[in-house]
Formats: sequence, C-alpha cells, structure tokens
Amino acid sequence: MTSYCSRSSKLMQAVSWEERCQQDDEKKKPRGAGMADASAAPMLLQEIERLLQDALTSMAPGEEREEAAAAALSEQEEEAQALAPRPLTEEALKEGLSLLCKTGNGLAHAYVKFEAKYKDLTDISLLECFIHLRYVDLSGNKLQDLSPLSNLTHLLWLKVDGNLLTSACLQELPYLQIISFAHNRIEDMEGITHPRLANLSLKGNKIQTALGLSHGRLFNLEMLELRGNMLETTAGLNLPKLKNLYLARNTIQSLEGLEVLGQLTTLHLRDNQIETLDGFSSSMKCLQYLNLRNNGISSLQEVAKLQVLPTLQALVLLDNPCSDEPNYRLEVLILLPHLQRLDKELFEQDERAEANKICRKRQEEGKEMEASLQGDVDE
Repeated sequence: MTSYCSRSSKLMQAVSWEERCQQDDEKKKPRGAGMADASAAPMLLQEIERLLQDALTSMAPGEEREEAAAAALSEQEEEAQALAPRPLTEEALKEGLSLLCKTGNGLAHAYVKFEAKYKDLTDISLLECFIHLRYVDLSGNKLQDLSPLSNLTHLLWLKVDGNLLTSACLQELPYLQIISFAHNRIEDMEGITHPRLANLSLKGNKIQTALGLSHGRLFNLEMLELRGNMLETTAGLNLPKLKNLYLARNTIQSLEGLEVLGQLTTLHLRDNQIETLDGFSSSMKCLQYLNLRNNGISSLQEVAKLQVLPTLQALVLLDNPCSDEPNYRLEVLILLPHLQRLDKELFEQDERAEANKICRKRQEEGKEMEASLQGDVDE
C-alpha cells in the first residue's frame, strides 16, 4: 500500500467549511431612510409623493458614501470567502484514491487514480508525492496552480475543468495523453509541451491566438477542442497529425495556415464570422466533415472554393445567407458532386440525377458559347 507523505500536523489540518461559515460575522444591513407606515392615517396621493421625494433627497452625502463603502466591503468579503484557502486534506485524499495497481517494477502496489471534484480546493500540495497516479480529476474546484502535479511523471489522463486557471503551462509530463482545461480563464496556449499528448480540450476559455502553441513538441496531438474562445484566425495551428479540430463559437474571420493539416478529417467552424473560404487547400486530402453553420457566407461562389477538398463528404451551411439562394441544395451538389450530405441530410438519388442533368446542360451551353465566340474570332 502507498504511504502518505510525512508532513507537519499543522499542514495536515484544515478547518471545515461549516466551521468557517459559523465563524463569519453577520453582515450589517445597509442603512436607509425610514418609510411611512402604510397603515398610517390616509393621505392625499400628492402628499405621499412629496414625502417619498423628501425621504430620498434628505439622505446626507456621508451616509451615501458609507452605504457604498459597506456594499463594496461586502463584495470583497464574498470574493475573499470564495477564494478562502481550502487545501486538500488527508481525509479527502483517502476518499479520492482508488484503482490499486502494480507499480512499474511489479514489486509493489499503489493507487493510480484520484478524484476530488467540486470541493472548492485551492491547494493540492498533498498530491506531490503520489508519483504513481495515472488518472486525476480535479474538476469544479478553485485551483490557480497545478505545479504540485509536476512530479506525477506517470500521469496519463488529467481533467481540471471549471477551475480558476489562467495558464495551461505545466511541466512536461512524458506519458500524458489526455488533458481537459475546459471552462477556466486561460488566455494563451503556451507551455503545453507533452510529447505523447493526443487529446487536448481548452474550450470555454479566453484564448485569442494559437500562435503560442508549441507545435514542435506536440508530435501526436490528434484532437484539439477550442470551442467558445476568442480566436480571430486559425493561424498557428501547425499540427500535422491533427485529425479533429473544433473551433466553433469564436470570432474567426480569417482562415490561415490550414494547408499544413494534411491529416485533418473533421473541422468545426460553426458560429464564427467567416465570409470567404480562401483558406482551404488541396493538401487537406483527408478532410471529410466541414461545419460552417451560422457564418457570413453570402455567395455560392465561395462554396465553389471547396472543390479543392478531394474527400469532402459532409458539409453544413445552414444559417448562412447563401443557404437562402434558390435551388440551394441542387446548386451545392452541382459544385461539389462528391458530397454525400448537406446540412446533415443525405442527397437523394433524384437530387443527384437532377444535378447531373443541369450540369450536362450547362456544359453543353458552355461549349456552344465557346464555339460561337471562336466563330466570331475566325470571321
């Protein structure tokens, strides 16, 4: 069995949440001017309005300042209480440990899984010496620092959703394969250097650019989740092995650097501000699913730029201005005859037949027009 780290009793002790709540002082009620009792003798409406106005205007500026100061102090107390130190205790550690497995040398056993969710933790220093942990879930706490995890060199899976992290920077962990930093306060993508990382989620943060991504270290990253951030461009996502990229609910206007994503199969760009489709390349030879719903694509001429994608099978264009054009589905099928689905609906056989018929007719008309123009030149 794994033994606990030797520490002084002072660090091990923690006042319970209930005890701290009992120790909080009762907040003072803000002072306000007295109001006339509704059961008092009847008054004329005009007199009531006058009394109310007098009550509001008679408050001294000093009292107003005192009330404002009291309100501000109350907010500070609430914030301080929300971030009050709450370290991981030995008791919570015992409760969260599970999955007893053999250690690497096969000569001993250790717990390899730890879970402590929604406990308002601010300090996880006790985890420093549990070096055999492989799966850690610390979601729903108030963590701002993950440095105690740097010693967990056997870590495979880490989930820290819903904390107060402002950075995803973490000392390189050689076996880490899956990380979720969803719904924190992270502003950039710097410091993510784990060489075996395959799945990374940063959705619901405040990231404005991907240019700080250490693509030279992320040799095996296959899935990147960046929904609900503040990205304005796709530049910086130089990840040649990436297969699934989720960029919905950003403010992307410019498609840049996509040509290096030769292994990408799925690309979500829903709910952005994209108006042109110039960023796609024939080097994206594996892209099969493309979601462009709710952008600003106004012309089917832009959709024609997707002809460079040789394996595209499913396309979503709902809630774009171009989806309101006459014969929208037929026109898209004419432009992209290999497409299997449009807006999640399969193309029917009769739609394909009609699209082929229109396409042949247009080709013949084009040839006739070309021949006519050639005849005019010869004359």
